[in-house]
Order: sequence, then structure tokens, then C-alpha cells
Amino acid sequence: MRSISCLILFLLVHVASAQVSRDSLFHLPDSARPFTLENFYEVILHHHPVARQANLLPEMARQEIRLARGHFDPKLEASYLLKQYKGTEYYRLFDAALKAPTRSPVTPFVGLERNTGEYLNPEHYISGEYDYKQLYAGITVPLGQGLLTDERRTALRQAELFRTLMEAEQVKVINKLLLDAAKTYWSWYHSYYNYRLSTNTLAVAGEIFRRTKNNFEGGEAAPVDTVQARITYLERAVSRQEAYTEYRNNGLAVSTFLWDSLQNPVELLPQHVPVQETAVFTLTPAALQELLDQAKANHPELRKLNVKLQQLAYDQRLAAEFLKPKLNASYYMLNQPFYPEGVRNDFTFDDNFKLGIDFSFPIFLRKERSKVAQLKLKVRNTEYDRELTSRQIVNDLQAAYNQLLNNGIILEQQQRMVEHYHRLMNAELTNLENGESDLFKINVQQEKLFQAESKLIKIMAEYEKQKAVLYWSAGVRPLGGA
Repeated sequence: MRSISCLILFLLVHVASAQVSRDSLFHLPDSARPFTLENFYEVILHHHPVARQANLLPEMARQEIRLARGHFDPKLEASYLLKQYKGTEYYRLFDAALKAPTRSPVTPFVGLERNTGEYLNPEHYISGEYDYKQLYAGITVPLGQGLLTDERRTALRQAELFRTLMEAEQVKVINKLLLDAAKTYWSWYHSYYNYRLSTNTLAVAGEIFRRTKNNFEGGEAAPVDTVQARITYLERAVSRQEAYTEYRNNGLAVSTFLWDSLQNPVELLPQHVPVQETAVFTLTPAALQELLDQAKANHPELRKLNVKLQQLAYDQRLAAEFLKPKLNASYYMLNQPFYPEGVRNDFTFDDNFKLGIDFSFPIFLRKERSKVAQLKLKVRNTEYDRELTSRQIVNDLQAAYNQLLNNGIILEQQQRMVEHYHRLMNAELTNLENGESDLFKINVQQEKLFQAESKLIKIMAEYEKQKAVLYWSAGVRPLGGA
């Protein structure tokens, strides 16, 4: 009778062990709906508020450029002055002009004046031949300060650089969002399959306890076997409950990344389960070097610092302009090439014109020289930041690569360990069949096997997290996040 009981127990444990093999553990039931990391990324990139905020950054840059271009918009100006005193019209002055600033130093303009009055200032006198009207056209040119650049042109160039800055910031924000999402996803992955494993181990322990109890009641098992089976069952019930709580909490963490097109939060459905579609890959030294080169050229932090240096260079050029004296020349052609009634006439540069020269120059230039010195210090400080950031990026990327290699080695070793535990389990089952083992030894081997499989799931999740960290360190999107 004892041999029959052992044989039944052997068959039971052998079947139960097969049910918790790695292949069956990752074979999802028909009711499950695989929710891949790529699906997760797609939902985040389309609907997550942070992703939508990041998508606003290029539009902000476009509006910044539009704002800077507004300084070059043509401007219509008009003035009207009238003085009437004791029934006498002293003067009536009207002046309307259209100015068209350009990206060159030259500002062309065209206008019309009409001045009348008893006590009109001779400077404003216009002959009544054309109803006191006078057409004028001309240009204003800075010959000193503002010839090479000015505030308007500098603002436009910096706004165009701001677009690159916002593009880099967008990449940075999206990459960080996807990194956080990847870590959350793989934590959910670990907790889900650990929960499945705990459920399977609890089922095995429950069946063994039931059979052992039946054998005890039939006189084929000792009381201590029933106690041992009961203890094992309770231990695994506790482990399963802990795994279930962790699985539910990680599912809630995944749900925080899920939003619909109307910006409503979405709950993760119970039938959605995580899956691992990509196999463990090996990053070759050549591929690592390619990532390093890409990080040095396009990492968002380095791109932002490079843009900042370019902006400072424009500021330096503008500051150098303020070291020059202000010398602005303006030339007005009066009633050329048309008279006010529209009749065309010939150009004459030595008659019918106004010429103006404006000059100013601060004696000590203390403010201007201080501004130049400050910008030199800012450039030097930013260059130090760039060098430090570049070094930090390279080191972080190398460290992430080393950690990934280490995780890959540990993963392979853990996989072999699980295989060896399966062999030990099979050997113990053989001993049980031959009457050379007992329930206690079987439980010990089973517990070691389940712990090894649980650790394997955790290491697989850590490996995938580290893979995401590697690409984030390089400043690029993780695999599947394109």
C-alpha cells in the first residue's frame, strides 16, 4: 500500500511540475488579450498629456519665429496737428508714411505731407502749387552701430535657434516619458507572471495536501506528512496573495499612462496582460560605438547647450555693435519721381531732397564693455557645461551598457539554473518512484525550483528595464518607441 501511495504521489507531482514549466507559464489563456510594449508606447504617444504638451513645443517655436518676424512688418504711420486760436488757423499739419523694415540695414519709406496755416513754421512750408501736398520717399541707413546687426535681426536669428531648442526639449520630454513607461510596464510584467507562477505553485501545493490528507485518512500516510503539506500550502497561499497585490498595484501604475483621445483617463482592462515579444539581444561593441557617436551628436542635452552657445554668439555680435558710435543717415526725395497729382518727373539728387545725419557716442563705454565681458564669461561657462555634460553622457551610456551586459549574463545563468533545478526535480521524482525519497524532499526541491523561476521572471524584467535605460542614456527613443 505504501508503494502504491508513493507511485500516486509521484505521478501527481510529476504532472503538477509539468504544469508550472516555463513554457506553460508564458502560454497565455484564450481569454487574455496581449498588451505589448509597442501598443503601450503607441497609446502614450498619441494621448498622454505629457506627450501632447511636448507636441506643443514646436508650435511654440513657430510662434516665437513669427513674433520675431513681426519686427520686420511694414508699418503705416500718420500724424495730424491742428491749432486754431481766436478764429485763426495757426497750422494744420498732416503726415502719413509707410515704412518697410528689411533684414538688411536699409529701411525704405514713402509718405505724403500736407501743411497749411497762417503761422506755419517755415520748416513745414509747402507750396500751394499742388494743394500744399508733398510726396517723399527715401531710406535710412545706419553707418555705425546697427550696420552689421541689430536687435531685430538678432531676435530673429535667436528665434530660429529656439526652434532647434524646442525640438531637443521635445525629444528629451518624450524620451523620459517612455523610459518611465517602460519601467512601469516591465514591473507590471514581472508581477503578472510572478502571480501566475504563485497561482500554479499554490494549485500544486493544494493538490498535494488534498492527496496527502486522503492518504492519511486511508492509513497510507503519516500525520507529519499531512502537517508538512498543510504548511507548504499556507506558505504558498501567502506568497500568492502578496503577488496578487503587487500585480494589481502595478496594473494601476500602468493605467496612469493610459488616456483616450478626449483626455479622459483609461483603466487597464483585467484581460490585458503584458507580453515579451523581443528576445534577449546582444549589443556589439560596434553598435555601442554607434550609440556613443549618436549621443555626442544628437543628445537633447548637448543639442540644447549647442543652441545656447549659438545664441550667445549672436548676443556677442550685438554687444560688439554697441561699441560703435551711432551714425544714422537718412535721405528724402521730395516730389520724386511723381508730383502729388501723379505726373511723373525725373530724378534729381542735388535738388528737392532732405538729408539727415544723427550721431551719438558714449565717452567711456562702461556699460557696453561690461556687457561684452559678461557674454564672454557666459560663453566660457556654457562651454564648461557642454564638456561636463558630454563626459557625463558618455560615462552614463557606458555604465548602462555594462549593466546591460551584466544583466544579460545573469539572465543566461539564471535560465541554466532553472533548467538544472528541473533536472534535480526529475531526479527526486525518480528517487520517489524507487522509494528513496519522501514528501519533505520533494517540497524542498519544488520550493527551490519555484524560487528560481520567480527570480528568472524578475531578472527578465530588469533586463528589459536596463535596455530602456541604455537607449535613454543615448538620447534616443527605446526600441518600439519610434
